[in-house]
Amino acid sequence: MSKKIIKFLTVLPYTSKKKFEFDKKKNLVIFVYPKDNTPGCTNEANDFAKSYKIFKKYNTEVIGLSKDSIESHIKFKNKNKFPFELVSDVDIKLIKEIGAWGEKSMYGKKFIGIKRTTILIGKNQKIIKIWNNVKVKGHVKSILDYIKEIS
Repeated sequence: MSKKIIKFLTVLPYTSKKKFEFDKKKNLVIFVYPKDNTPGCTNEANDFAKSYKIFKKYNTEVIGLSKDSIESHIKFKNKNKFPFELVSDVDIKLIKEIGAWGEKSMYGKKFIGIKRTTILIGKNQKIIKIWNNVKVKGHVKSILDYIKEIS
């Protein structure tokens, strides 16, 4: 599955408009979030941004992924000054491949949508860990703790 994920990342649009190239000297964290400019997603992305230098110290790149348009991502990134790329998957192909698309419930109502998910891919291009149904508070710290533990 990780090779498929990396292949998807090479064709999806990025906020920098550069083409994705997997750096075999770095781990890769992909955090999948439901929607730009919503409180939970903004908090999650800001938590990644605040810890970005620590991720870099542990040779780990960070990418945010949602089904929002690239235009929405560019505005979201610029507004919040995120140091990492945001990737647009409007057709939700990669999001489904990751397993981040499915039934959710909010206020007792069930619906289909993006389930907040984070994937850690190692330098060997294999998935090391998947965090499903993520709660924003403390999530970035738990990822960093895990990366420090395996480093």
